[in-house]
Amino acid sequence: MTEQTTNGAAQAEQGPQFSLQRLYVRDLSFEAPKSPAIFRQDWTPSVALDMNTRQRALEGDFHEVVLSLSVTVKNGEEVAFIAEVQQAGIFLIQGLDAPSMSHTLGAFCPNILFPYARETLDSLVTRGSFPALMLAPVNFDALYAQEIARLQAAGEAPAQA
Repeated sequence: MTEQTTNGAAQAEQGPQFSLQRLYVRDLSFEAPKSPAIFRQDWTPSVALDMNTRQRALEGDFHEVVLSLSVTVKNGEEVAFIAEVQQAGIFLIQGLDAPSMSHTLGAFCPNILFPYARETLDSLVTRGSFPALMLAPVNFDALYAQEIARLQAAGEAPAQA
């Protein structure tokens, strides 16, 4: 009984804990519908990026966060390629209140995943013989704040993890 009390007190003194357990590609896709003809055209690309995150609780204090990036590049009116990646991570998160947990899952974890997703997309695109995308960094804290403000304006309660 003394050991359980001591362990419980030690955990309470440690405070919040966060650790990345695993990084992995959950899904990956590349399509170049106009190749090889697209390679013989003047290259004037336009890039459209669609980004999304989702999270789910796993057993205990483990959480999976998935950052999805979908890039559609057009050369003029023709689709040159579509590249998609779902970069995922398993995170151990303990001792956070509901708003802090929501922020961690909605902004902090995607911020960790983004460089890996960006590198995966760049590698995939260059393997398709296109120039690397070199996506600009994303401010996930600002995106999270915008989403919370949108939910509050709509009268919806922010999702709590």
